[in-house]
Amino acid sequence: MNFGKENNDQFEWKTKSSYDSFFRAFGEFFVEIIKVVIISLAIIIPVRYFLIQPFYVNGASMEPNFHDHEYLIINEITYRVNDPARGDIIVFRYPKDPSQYFIKRIIGLPGEKIKIKDNEVHIYNDKYHNGVVLNEEVYLPEEMQTPYFSKSEFVLGDNEFFVMGDNREQSLDSRKFGPVPRRLIIGRAWIRGWPFDKITIFGEPQYNL
Repeated sequence: MNFGKENNDQFEWKTKSSYDSFFRAFGEFFVEIIKVVIISLAIIIPVRYFLIQPFYVNGASMEPNFHDHEYLIINEITYRVNDPARGDIIVFRYPKDPSQYFIKRIIGLPGEKIKIKDNEVHIYNDKYHNGVVLNEEVYLPEEMQTPYFSKSEFVLGDNEFFVMGDNREQSLDSRKFGPVPRRLIIGRAWIRGWPFDKITIFGEPQYNL
């Protein structure tokens, strides 16, 4: 009779031991998962909020170079060490409603005068006192024209940038709402990640200035 009890006790001990091993393994696995999550967040959060962030193109103002629903990666760190440059494609807060984000191209730099004449952009600065027509053929179709609206001349302050969409006739930009203050610029378009067949790393266009 004792023989049966001993076998039963042995079975219960083995069962308990198996349960203990299972819960110990599960606990170790859970701890590892927590570690991975914490480390991932420690990497992802600073990258997401301080270095790069995603942006979806909304609308047709940057056609034919950018289209609705394209997915871009915005480089936020560049402008912490360098000033925005002419030709940069930037994401910024809309000056009349900072809760909205726009994407446009920088055309005029701080201290310059911008004049739109004969459907062309004229730049006036310390080097070109009499103005020079900005050559934009690298990203604008030959037939694309640049009209002005209620105002054809703009003088930029020390920390102001003149921006326009590449779709010049269908873009709400500095021709309508004025220059963009430096403090409203979020970052520069770095990579087009979607659609996959149009993945692009963006560089700076070369101008005739």
